[in-house]
Amino acid sequence: MATIKHLPSNIYVTRLDHSRLTDLVQQPHAASLAELVAVLRRELARAQLVNSYDILPHVVTMNSRIKLRKMRSDEELLFTLVYPPAVDAAQGRLSVLSPMGVAVLGCCLGDQFQPGHPTDAASYWVEAILHQPEAIGDWES
Repeated sequence: MATIKHLPSNIYVTRLDHSRLTDLVQQPHAASLAELVAVLRRELARAQLVNSYDILPHVVTMNSRIKLRKMRSDEELLFTLVYPPAVDAAQGRLSVLSPMGVAVLGCCLGDQFQPGHPTDAASYWVEAILHQPEAIGDWES
């Protein structure tokens, strides 16, 4: 079963993102996504909910562009966290219904996390939030 380990353990999600993501997990999905949908459902249940206009700019929200760094490595990942219909790897758009997407949702700048299965030892940290819609007053994205 997929798990996520966050340090610290709190995650923050806007009320709008929470509503849209709750709708997403209630839709029918391919069997291959069942485990990720279950993990996202658990993450949503434990999230601290914040109004869009109150979310701090150092929190990863939906449609945020972020830079992650793999721990003990020079490897970095840059992507925008999106809802499944907007996924486009060539454009750097990563689905929230991916191991990395579920894991990074709600993290804060500097947070460490470990996506995926417990046997996967790869850990990452949020090095930069290059764009967060709410930080520029876009509370509807």
